[in-house]
Amino acid sequence: MGWIIRIMISALAIFITSRILTGVRVDNFITALVVAIVLGVINTFIKPLILLLTLPLNIISLGLLTFIINGLLILLTASFVKGFSVDNIWWAILFSLVVSVVSSVLHGLTK
Repeated sequence: MGWIIRIMISALAIFITSRILTGVRVDNFITALVVAIVLGVINTFIKPLILLLTLPLNIISLGLLTFIINGLLILLTASFVKGFSVDNIWWAILFSLVVSVVSSVLHGLTK
């Protein structure tokens, strides 16, 4: 039951963030829910592998490469989910940062 609440909070954070940022569009809350699920699957299975493969570059860049990887994974999600679009990598990076902040605030309110 806890994972359902986490997905709903993530979907709400995605929906709220899409209303804040002009370079990101989410059609409706159902689309945000699908984005939360797809992004969760991508972050669970693909992101650790990419981070492992890029570890030397990530160490050299002092972790800044992780922001670019997050942006690319959001663009990958946008290519899979109809009704979710991101204009470019910079909007995707900003989207990942704002979603993290909004999600943290929402998670804090539920405790």
